[in-house]
Amino acid sequence: MKVHRFYTPDVSLDKNIWVRDSGLLKQWLKVLRFRLGQQVVLFDGKQRDRLYKIIEINSNEVNLEMVTDFEPKLPKRDIYLFWSVLKKDKNEWIAQKTTELGVSHLVPLIASRSEKTNVNIDRLRKISIEATEQCGRSDIVSIREPLTVEKALEQYAGKLDMFVCEQGASSLNEVDSSTSPDNPLGLLVGPEGGWTESELEMFDERGIKKFGLHDFTLRAETAAISAVAVMMQ
Repeated sequence: MKVHRFYTPDVSLDKNIWVRDSGLLKQWLKVLRFRLGQQVVLFDGKQRDRLYKIIEINSNEVNLEMVTDFEPKLPKRDIYLFWSVLKKDKNEWIAQKTTELGVSHLVPLIASRSEKTNVNIDRLRKISIEATEQCGRSDIVSIREPLTVEKALEQYAGKLDMFVCEQGASSLNEVDSSTSPDNPLGLLVGPEGGWTESELEMFDERGIKKFGLHDFTLRAETAAISAVAVMMQ
């Protein structure tokens, strides 16, 4: 039987706990139909990832007893993904898939050719947390409000080893990154229409290296996910 995982930041993950969150209990008892003796994994997104067994069920609370601790599963690299805000559910797809791949920080960008200038951050967080529960990682991705390209460079360029995805540039293994595996990395992925000349000039002024992903023209959401996958290697 599948053991479900749940992010529970407001529950103190002690050896014996009572869960009284109405939303969580509805999912457990009405949707998933948990029963006595069934096991569930709870994690707090910080340091604890634990397997519990249900030992008592009441109308408005469930008692859990810890079975074992799990070793937290964390990304191998600290990666920031900066991507130009897209239309419809493409942003949600990026949040879901890059969470599964191991990105640590998501920063939506407002570029000159962005298709939209706003994004539902609460919705992205919900989708990212669901992806975290599903894929087994133990930390929670940080997601911030959108920034302009200029503001993003002002705030992050001096703190990260940054790379910008640009069609026609050298592949990543040909770029002399000279970065330590311990350094946080920043990936910049532009909109469907590409970066403007002024944005490319800003990248050059900051010394941000360019890399290409493919000979073919990729959709922006494909490029964002592919860039994270490549950088995780």
